[in-house]
Amino acid sequence: MRIVIVAGGNHRSSASTRLARYAGRLLAESGHQVQVYDLYEHQLPIFSPESEDEPESVARLRQAVKGADAVLLSTPEYHGSVSGALKNALDYLGSDQFEGKLTLALSASGGAVGVSALTQLQIIVRNLHGINCPEWISIGGEQRAFDEQGVPVHAAVQQRVARVLDYFVGMAERLLPREVGVQR
Repeated sequence: MRIVIVAGGNHRSSASTRLARYAGRLLAESGHQVQVYDLYEHQLPIFSPESEDEPESVARLRQAVKGADAVLLSTPEYHGSVSGALKNALDYLGSDQFEGKLTLALSASGGAVGVSALTQLQIIVRNLHGINCPEWISIGGEQRAFDEQGVPVHAAVQQRVARVLDYFVGMAERLLPREVGVQR
C-alpha cells in the first residue's frame, strides 16, 4: 500500500515530525511504500485562492497525496488547533487528493495530549472528503521523548503507535478498491 505522511511541524526538532517519521519507519518495515512530506523541509508559500502560479513544492505535495492509498497527518498542537504550516498545506489540497482515503491523525503537544488539534484535523479531513480513522495517536509532555534512533523512549508509546498503525492499515486495506485481476 502507498502511504503518504504529511508532517506539519515547522520546527527542526518537532516532536510531531519525529512521531510521523517513527510511524513511517514502522509502516515501511511492514512492507508499505511510505513517503514523508516534511513541511519544515518543504515549506510552502501562504495559500491564496487568487494565485495563478502553482509552485513546484505545491505540485509535489498534491501529487504525493493524490497518489497515496492512505494518508497520515501529523501536527503539533498550537493554541488548541493544528499548526499553521499544516493548515496552509491542507488549504492547497482538496477532494481530488483525499476523497475516499483513510486518514490517520497524529499529534504531539507540550501539554498532556493534543486532542483539540486532532479534533480540528478530523473536521478538516471530513471537509476534504477523506475518511477519518476512528483511532488517532496523541502524545504529550514527557511522552514526547525519542532516542537517537528516533524511537519513543516510553514502551507504552511504542505499543500504542504499533497498535494504532495495525488498526489503520487493516482498515485502509479493507477500503481499497478491489479490481479484478489487479493486486495492490
